[in-house]
Amino acid sequence: MNAPAIALYNAGLPRRTSLDPVLVGLAATLLLLGLVMMTSASITIAESETGNAFYYLQKQAMFLLLALTGGFMAMLIPTQVWQRTGPLLLLSGLALLVLVLLPGVGNTVNGATRWISFGPASLQVSEPARLLILMYLCGYLVRRREALQTNFTGLAGPVFLVGLACALLLAQPDFGAATVLMGTTLGLLFLGGVRLRDFLMLFVAVIGALAVLAISTPYRLKRLTGFLDPWADPFDSGFQLTQSLIAVGRGEWLGVGLGNSVQKMFYLPEAHTDFVFAVVAEELGFAGVLLIVCLFLLVVWRAFWLARYSAEAGRYYQAYLAAGLGIWLGLQAFIHMGVNLGLLPTKGLTLPILSYGGSSLLVTFVAFGLLLRIRLELGQVGGQGGARKRQVARSRRPRR
Repeated sequence: MNAPAIALYNAGLPRRTSLDPVLVGLAATLLLLGLVMMTSASITIAESETGNAFYYLQKQAMFLLLALTGGFMAMLIPTQVWQRTGPLLLLSGLALLVLVLLPGVGNTVNGATRWISFGPASLQVSEPARLLILMYLCGYLVRRREALQTNFTGLAGPVFLVGLACALLLAQPDFGAATVLMGTTLGLLFLGGVRLRDFLMLFVAVIGALAVLAISTPYRLKRLTGFLDPWADPFDSGFQLTQSLIAVGRGEWLGVGLGNSVQKMFYLPEAHTDFVFAVVAEELGFAGVLLIVCLFLLVVWRAFWLARYSAEAGRYYQAYLAAGLGIWLGLQAFIHMGVNLGLLPTKGLTLPILSYGGSSLLVTFVAFGLLLRIRLELGQVGGQGGARKRQVARSRRPRR
């Protein structure tokens, strides 16, 4: 029995057919909580726009069926398939980002061209594109591991490709998605063993590029700095944040009660998408906020737990993928919460699973499906190691 199998067996990993109860429980809890809070946040605007107070709940339920199907399919496909098809995944992700910018293809809403329509439904291309690019990057880290750890040349390739993807995202414009993609990339490169000086140079370059982008456009600069003092212009640049802070302040410790939010009644823009966390804070108070923070922390912890044991088993692609998904989900949740609490500049990012939106829900459940697949494959290695260990133990028993 090899060392990785012994490590997995000693870690107490169940037999090969088991799903990860922690991941399943976290996903189910977030889903149920998300459906309740998304419905509560959207009920006023849904009734005003369509006459059906549960319009967004019904649409989210249809999205959920698609998302569960996507997650189940991701769980069935061996991770080696994704590793082998990495370049194709990268091309598909970049193609989506280019396609949405073509005249007549992408839909423009509130000045942003981020969606491609498929009949009554639409796809926000940044969601699947980021996942596809992430999956390619994990394979690159495995193939070029030695080059990444010894010279700058190995770093240039992924930086260029991710930079190109971020440029396409900014052309939509989608500053939030570009920030999450770049942040996830930096985290993965650090875990991949990039030399510290190269990582610091890249980090400084990214911060400098973001600063140049911020000051190059007066509108973007005004929006990015408006969070520092939203009350200075509460009816223009600070409107979204002031309304969000009012909602958070009204919640206090235990909230005003489920369904009793005042801010969702046409005061807080995008209450069921970009500012659903503020509605949670108002209706469930600090207790609800703490619950959601803990749930996402557990998701990140579980992803890194999988990454650790995958690395110990010599399954580096799976380790990078699990860590990357954990960084991505955690970073996006952190930015969404930070924006709602006035800690970060206002930008449009959904809270995974809790916010309304089919594209986000689909890709998030695919990410959970990939984590479950990684866990299943670890169980196979651990199960084989355990069987061998028991066989060796039986062979050493004294004969009567």
